[in-house]
Amino acid sequence: MTFHLAQMNVAKLRAPEGDPLVAEFTAGVDLMNELADRSPGFVWRLKEEDVDLEALGIQPAPPDMIATMSVWESLEALRGYVYQSTHLDYLRRRREWFVAGQSAMVLWWVEAGRIPTLRDGLQRLALLGANGPGPQAFTFRQTFPAPELSRP
Repeated sequence: MTFHLAQMNVAKLRAPEGDPLVAEFTAGVDLMNELADRSPGFVWRLKEEDVDLEALGIQPAPPDMIATMSVWESLEALRGYVYQSTHLDYLRRRREWFVAGQSAMVLWWVEAGRIPTLRDGLQRLALLGANGPGPQAFTFRQTFPAPELSRP
């Protein structure tokens, strides 16, 4: 069995979408999503139209909160997208668009072929916040290898 890397990122915008303060960021969202979709090692990303918060029993986020969730073939593939593509230009400007200290990112391993749910991502964020980085929820700064399953 192989594993893929899942990621979830949540952040608070300095202003709601549509505000000129975050206009450059929101104008680039589709471009960054398209770039991710074409990137080597990309597997899947959560799309707005696929989220039914009511069915999940989750309250909608305030209009100034954003979230992304995706799956990648490896940690190296995600790093390539984040740090070695045009995405890096947006990452460098994050302080212009997001409230400092109001963002969180979590990484975790999922079995290849399994698509994590929004609830999975929120649980991993909570786990990271409660316990710090570990094999079940970690960050780029402190990574953990994919699980090794014993063969029968």
